[in-house]
Amino acid sequence: MRCAMIVALAIATVLTGCGGEADDPGATEEPATSASPETSENTRSLESQSPSQDRPEPSGTVIRTAPSDYGTMLFDESGQAIYLFDRETSDRPRCYGPCADAWPPVLTTGEPQAGRQARPGLLATTERKDGTLQVTYAGHPLYYYGHEGKNQVLCHNVEEFGGTWLVVRPNGEAAP
Repeated sequence: MRCAMIVALAIATVLTGCGGEADDPGATEEPATSASPETSENTRSLESQSPSQDRPEPSGTVIRTAPSDYGTMLFDESGQAIYLFDRETSDRPRCYGPCADAWPPVLTTGEPQAGRQARPGLLATTERKDGTLQVTYAGHPLYYYGHEGKNQVLCHNVEEFGGTWLVVRPNGEAAP
């Protein structure tokens, strides 16, 4: 029964991920045909200077949402479930050593990026003791469970390392 639910969740996640964005923010409308060659030349000149062509791709970890048995929750771009640790009452991580081995932090090398239904204003980072950047959401440091596969949510409401591990909803609160 549990396997059937996981397969159904995986299929639903794949199906909802197949649709593209309706509007491409980098797309532009074709310029109207102009009777003046000067206008066309100016338009081409402006198009060649488009800032979107010179921008590097974002390098930060992408945080998105997907459905689960606990409602819509946070996942990374690859489909790994994301948790918060209720023992942490600020953006300072307290999970190190054996705790971080079991519950690896969600790390980033650039500004974290908001994917589907994640709120960009709730994303930030905090520095860990080793200098790496851990992603936070609504002030909570984020973690994965180290023994969980993609699109699996097996460890919600688990007590371990002196606190409870909970999945995170798009509003930044833990699921009940």
